[in-house]
Amino acid sequence: MAQTAAKVQTVIQPPVFTNPWSEGWRSFRSNKMAMAGLFMILLFIGAAIAAPYITTFDYKEQDLMGRLQAPGAEHWFGTDDLGRDIFTRIMYGARISLWVGFSSVMGSILIGTLLGIAAGYYGRWVDMLISRGFDILLAFPGILLAIAIVAALGPSLQNALLAIAVVNVPVFGRLVRAKVLSLKNEEYVTAARALGMRNGRIIMHHILPNCLGPVIVQGTLSIATAIIEAAALGFLGLGAQPPEPEWGKMLSDSRQFIATAPWTVIFPGLSIMLTVLGFNLMGDGLRDVLDPKMKN
Repeated sequence: MAQTAAKVQTVIQPPVFTNPWSEGWRSFRSNKMAMAGLFMILLFIGAAIAAPYITTFDYKEQDLMGRLQAPGAEHWFGTDDLGRDIFTRIMYGARISLWVGFSSVMGSILIGTLLGIAAGYYGRWVDMLISRGFDILLAFPGILLAIAIVAALGPSLQNALLAIAVVNVPVFGRLVRAKVLSLKNEEYVTAARALGMRNGRIIMHHILPNCLGPVIVQGTLSIATAIIEAAALGFLGLGAQPPEPEWGKMLSDSRQFIATAPWTVIFPGLSIMLTVLGFNLMGDGLRDVLDPKMKN
């Protein structure tokens, strides 16, 4: 019996600790559509950064003798009605579209998160005041509200960025408010209050970190919306002003050449479509990673 007992060994496996970042990246990487979206985004970011090193043309350089040239060896995407190289303007235009998308959404996230946390955590008249403000902004169609703001402030890229940020504030505000309303009654928050932890510390250590997942997903999708809104404002002449190579403005300037020089419309339109598609695909992938309900 002693010899038999000696042979029996109880193997205790050590606990396995996984890094949530590496686990999330592994899950994201397994989503082929999300990776395709990330590739599209990185492609346009790389084009925006490397634009001065890839092309030898200046996006403002005009060549009236070579206007409306078809795509070829010298001008890969052809030229526009002023003889400017469309490929160069597409790459420099990526800087404007991505900058407007990221900057406006970051502003919306900052303001909307602060207002949403205040409304959801403190409630009462604070919630009523902030929520009614969100309702007023959401009562207007987003693009019409953006047009009204830019029309009041004057057409420029900075004012278009501000208008897009204002339009998206209630989106993040209501998202964060709903999340805070469900979090502030959790047991760990109640325990923190019982221990005498101040509201500011509870918000920073318990409420805000648990709101980041939905905010990141919504932020990625909102960048795509912001790029479309910036292109729409540029198309109407309310965004970036000439000679800035904004994709929406390029579409507007090329409307009359759709039949005779379709490349002047196709390439800016494809740039908008692929960038927006990339952010949408990546946002769907991030939702699958960050939303516990989507996990098996």
